[in-house]
Amino acid sequence: MASLLQRAEAVLLWLLYNGLRLLPLDAASATGGAIARTLGPRLSPTRRAKRNLEMALPDADHAAIIRGMWEHLGRMAGEYAHSLDFAKDPSRIEVIGAEHLAPFIGGQAPAILFSGHVGNWELTYPLWARLGLKGSGVFRAPDNPYLGWLFDRHTAAFPDLHLIPKGSVGARRSIEALSKGSTLALFVDQKMNDGIEVPFFGRPAMTAPALASLALKFACPVIPFRIMRTKGARFRAEFHQPVLYTPTGDRAADQLRVMTEVNAILEGWIREAPSQWLWLHRRWPKHLYAKD
Repeated sequence: MASLLQRAEAVLLWLLYNGLRLLPLDAASATGGAIARTLGPRLSPTRRAKRNLEMALPDADHAAIIRGMWEHLGRMAGEYAHSLDFAKDPSRIEVIGAEHLAPFIGGQAPAILFSGHVGNWELTYPLWARLGLKGSGVFRAPDNPYLGWLFDRHTAAFPDLHLIPKGSVGARRSIEALSKGSTLALFVDQKMNDGIEVPFFGRPAMTAPALASLALKFACPVIPFRIMRTKGARFRAEFHQPVLYTPTGDRAADQLRVMTEVNAILEGWIREAPSQWLWLHRRWPKHLYAKD
């Protein structure tokens, strides 16, 4: 039964994806946004988003943020089907801070670029291809084995960029990538049950320490970046000043220090544009959530 449902899900997504590909980019983005804005708030994951907002931004307009979040996610679906358009058309993404990337263009030196599921993170590869960056991004493979084509299509057009699955294999390949002077993209805002406790919106949140461990091991620059929606299917990408972290000899304290700074940056970005963050995950301890 599970396999049948997974196949059905894959077929529906294939039809949606290819239907959006038939539309012009702006129309695909607007159509995806309209569908998700209408249906999303009625779906069960919205309860989790409401709970997250109650904990993180208690005084905000939760209903408006949730509607905006669903529209943003729907627009992302439409834009995902047009990845090459973003790689070819510089007017779609304004870039700020490109000078910080100069030492790493073409795989000349290792660097870790980090972001979260804020803005349109799926535009990372098209933007990197446009800028001439070579590297890898760590991602979570879909639970549905019949959805691999979604990732294959997205990356096939960018031969200098690679996807690394999370887990032990991903950890080894991340080390190999940095050892070869490659850039590595990490999205570090999701819960990791066997991570470390780091403050996030004033509450302890289990956080993956991989960014800190790799940055300290390789003594390589860490560059915060985000790709934020400005209007419709247009964006502003910001690459911030590289940061170098020096180990003190206390590994646990160093990891906590680095990831506390990272979470603070992510929190600031989310507060600026709360509708452009993925509020659907259980980011904090499980006991804080009712069954949803």
